[in-house]
Parts: sequence; C-alpha cells; structure tokens
Amino acid sequence: MITEHLIMNANPIVVALQKPAAEFTKADIMDYIVQNQIRMVNFMYPGGDGKLKTLNFVINDLAYLDEILTCGERVDGSSLFSFIQADSSDLYVVPRFRTAFLDPFSEIPTISMLCSFFDKDGRPLESSPEHTLHKAAEAFREVTGMEFQAMGELEYYVISDDEDVFPAQDQRGYHESAPYAKANEFRTRCMQYIAQAGGQIKYGHSEVGNFSLDGKNYEQNEIEFLPVNVEQAAEQLLIAKWVIRNLGYQLGYNVTFAPKITTGKAGSGLHIHMRMMKDGQNQMLTNGVLSEAARKMIAGMMVLAPSITAFGNKNPTSYFRLVPNQEAPTSVCWGDRNRSVLVRVPLGWAVEADMCKSANPLELMADYNTSIKQTVEMRSPDGSADIYQLLAGLCVACRYGFEIDGALKLAEKTYVNMNIHAAENADRLNNLAQLPDSCVASADYLNRQRKAYEEYGVFSPAMIDGIVEQLRAFDDKNLRKTIEDYPEEIQKLVTRYFHCG
Repeated sequence: MITEHLIMNANPIVVALQKPAAEFTKADIMDYIVQNQIRMVNFMYPGGDGKLKTLNFVINDLAYLDEILTCGERVDGSSLFSFIQADSSDLYVVPRFRTAFLDPFSEIPTISMLCSFFDKDGRPLESSPEHTLHKAAEAFREVTGMEFQAMGELEYYVISDDEDVFPAQDQRGYHESAPYAKANEFRTRCMQYIAQAGGQIKYGHSEVGNFSLDGKNYEQNEIEFLPVNVEQAAEQLLIAKWVIRNLGYQLGYNVTFAPKITTGKAGSGLHIHMRMMKDGQNQMLTNGVLSEAARKMIAGMMVLAPSITAFGNKNPTSYFRLVPNQEAPTSVCWGDRNRSVLVRVPLGWAVEADMCKSANPLELMADYNTSIKQTVEMRSPDGSADIYQLLAGLCVACRYGFEIDGALKLAEKTYVNMNIHAAENADRLNNLAQLPDSCVASADYLNRQRKAYEEYGVFSPAMIDGIVEQLRAFDDKNLRKTIEDYPEEIQKLVTRYFHCG
C-alpha cells in the first residue's frame, strides 16, 4: 500500500521498495541491487577533515555482496583521524542501510551508503563522528524526554567565467532570478540529486554575495533543509556538500563553502535550526509564544556558545567572518527575528491569521497547525564545521540548558530586541559575552567547558584533546589584528583554506 510519505518521494530506492529509507533492510538492498542490475557498491564515511571518503566494491556475486553488507570492511583509522595511533589503527566500517542512494555521478550503476565505525572488539568507535552524535541525541532524549531535531542552511559560492552579460548588482543577490543570477540551474540540479539521495530539502535560492574578480563570477547560493532527526540532518548535509562539489566539478564550476571568500564581500555561514519534538508535536511554543523548554534550550547555548565555535568554526578564516558590526554574530545573545544576534527566533507562523485565504479568496478557511514550523537558529557556524561535531555540540548545549540552575533567568538576561551593533546600543553590547576571535581562543574555551561535552560519555576525552590540539596548531591568536588591514594577506589565507569542510 502506497503511503502519503512515499508519494512523489525523490529517492528511487524508496519508490522501488515502497518503504521509507528508515526501514531498509539488508534483504531490501540486495533485492534492489539484483532487480536493477547494480554493479558496484560504495561505502562512504567522513574523515577527520570532515570530507566524505569512499571505498569502492565491484559486486562479484551474491555471496560477496552479502558478505560486505553484513561484515563491512577494514580501513586504516590512523589515515582518517589524527587521534588514532598507527599501532592500533585498524577499524571496521559497516554500512547503514537507511542511507542507501543511487550515485548520480557514476557511469556504472552504483549504490552508495554511509558507514559507521567500529573498533577491534566490534563496538561502536567512541570517538567516531556518527557515534558521538548518536550519543548526544540519546543523552538529550534521556534528560528531556524529547527528540532533538535540526536542519542546516548550506551556503556556498559558485565560481565561473565572467560572461559580463546581465550583471548582478554587487552584494545584492538575495533571491535574485535569472538571468541576473547565473547559477540557479546548477543549484536546482544539485537539489534534485540531493533529494534523490534522501535529503529533505525545504528550498533553495541565490544569496546576497555576488561579485566579479579576475575574470571570474562569484555567486553565493543557499540550500536549506527541513528539520529531521539530528542524525539524519548530519547525513543529509554531508551528502549535500559531496553532491554540490561533484556536480560543480562535472560542469566546470569551482565551488567553495569557505566562511570568507574575499575582503568586503559576504561570507558563507552554516546556520543550524533546531526544535524539540514529543509524540509528534513541536515543543517550541506554548499558546503561541516561546515555551519554557525552548528558553532553557537557548540558555544552554548562551553558556556554551564560545566553545561551540570549536566545532563550527574550524580554521582561521572563520574569524574573519565573525567580526563586529557585520551580519555574522559576535555577541552572545538571542532575540526574535533579529539577525544581529547569535541565536535567532525566526518567524514561526504563530499568528492566527489565515494568510492563504487572504491571498486566495476562493479558498476555504484553513485548519493547519503551524506551530510545527517554529525553530530557533544558531548563526555562528560556517562551512568549515565538522558537521557531526557541530550538531553533537549543539545537542549537548541544548540539553545543558535543562540541567543548569537559573536557565530561565539567564535566557531573560541575554535576550536582545535591538540591533546590537547600532551605536546607541553600545552599553548593552559591552555587557554581553563575546565569541572567540581565533581558533586558539576557541580551543581555550573548549578546554575550559569540556566537562559539559564529556558528560554522558558523549564526546570522548581523546576527541576533545584532538580538537583542542588541531585548533591550537593554527597559532592564530593575534592573526586577525595583524592582517585585517592587509587584503592581500587575507586573500592568501582564504586561498589556503578555500576547500575546507
């Protein structure tokens, strides 16, 4: 029987099997492979640099297919993660069947799946990206009784030859249409491929940033997702970045998720929206206003915001985006519909007006529960983020708000209903905590606040140590002050970290 959620599903494996991806079994995958003459299987998993790695298998016969799907394969963990030593480097990778998708770029019919890491004893690797996030989600559920959901706003620049026709207005590309926006067709093809791979997309559009430099056209775009279980949210962001890069390469475009692309132009963020669900109901609102639970969640982020940058802002160029008096946040505060704050409460359809009927007089009055749409948005992360670490860190911070004393008072104290960067609000700004201004400072905050992340065994001490060491190695404590007035030096830095995350 075809259910409502399977009608028009973009994933051809879901359509063929007539079941949601979450219910895929090994038998389902094998049956699909046989029925559709699939010749190869790819195992995919993130390394310590946050990028997807790939292991290719030719399907020799059904027995071999059954073997790799059941047993997984052995990989060299020390080549993937800095915290794994060469003398104990062997790890297992085992596919998660729910992530199966048809590779849109392979000429040979191929199914790809994301994998989980296991140690020599067959236990989930404590420091692996996906298991860390799983532990964070379970701890959140244990403490709050709710499910943590998230989705990302994935911003990136598409770089192509400058044709000098229908030029876009500099830094005015927000929601621009063709022909002034040149990468719209590329973006929609990316969206199609991401959806076919299981991504739950909300929408896509061109973003503010656009400019020409050295004969090249730089155009900023964004693909935004729908909120889903936080583990699924990480999977779809990881696959989306892989799709965008591969299609860009196929079509001759360069693509970057870098937080800073050049001086004086819009940087790219990776804003994360979050909500809490219980029995299928959104817990972010009570009688149309932000709930107590939501304000506790925000309070936790206010406390741990400085160390969250250790997961979401992973190279020195991140801190050239997080500068005062820009749209990217620097002060630890939150507010409604306010883009100068760190955590924004976006419009949530909390009004009782029937806007659909107002726009379409022939429609009957709608009875639609719009409270499901309310989220809160963390605005500091960018494309250098380790996606699993970032979402795990946010999950920890939101849980932490339920565990600290005085969370509601802290939320009230850090609430801002003004443009925090306006000159007349300088006194208010001076009373707010500030985000770190370098990787080194971010590492120091993580080291001071590490206990919160290590509670419930979510982040292993080895993982925290590895992140701190990685960030301190950039040695950028005074870098922003040193080169902020030297555009050519900033450009060298941008070039070095152009393909981050």
